[in-house]
Amino acid sequence: MPSINSKSFFTSLMILVAIFGVGVKGTVHKVGDSSGWTMMGVDYQAWASSRTFQAGDSLVFEYNNEFHDVTEVTPHDFELCYSSNPLARYQTGSDTVTLTKPGFQHFICGVPGHCDIGQKLGILVFPASLGPVAAPVPGPVRSPSSSMSPSPSPLATSPTNAPQYQMGPSPL
Repeated sequence: MPSINSKSFFTSLMILVAIFGVGVKGTVHKVGDSSGWTMMGVDYQAWASSRTFQAGDSLVFEYNNEFHDVTEVTPHDFELCYSSNPLARYQTGSDTVTLTKPGFQHFICGVPGHCDIGQKLGILVFPASLGPVAAPVPGPVRSPSSSMSPSPSPLATSPTNAPQYQMGPSPL
């Protein structure tokens, strides 16, 4: 009997690996592209708006650590460019931040004045994708009898005249 259980466990494990993959690695985004993390010449909000960030992705901040740092802050501190109460602070000059959960994340340079002139990045992180998502159902469902009615109705009716709706897959 133990061999049946271990075979069953192994089969279940293989199915899970096939469905979810061995490991989920996200996209690596170099902040500011070739300019890196600097206070001159980069519009970080424009840079971020051309990308989609998902949990599992990484941000790479490259900068001169004699003049800059990367400070993760709350949304309130982001708006005020306030770096005295950081959620995290990075100071190596080549820092990788893994985006671990969905939601907003905010980064500023904690050197006085740098955030105020634009060295700040706010992003929205989406949940990690588990693969392709089915498209929504394109139209209302009508019963055969409703197709002869003079005015189209977005609802189909049942024999009891209760509204009937067609459910499509939920987007992630």
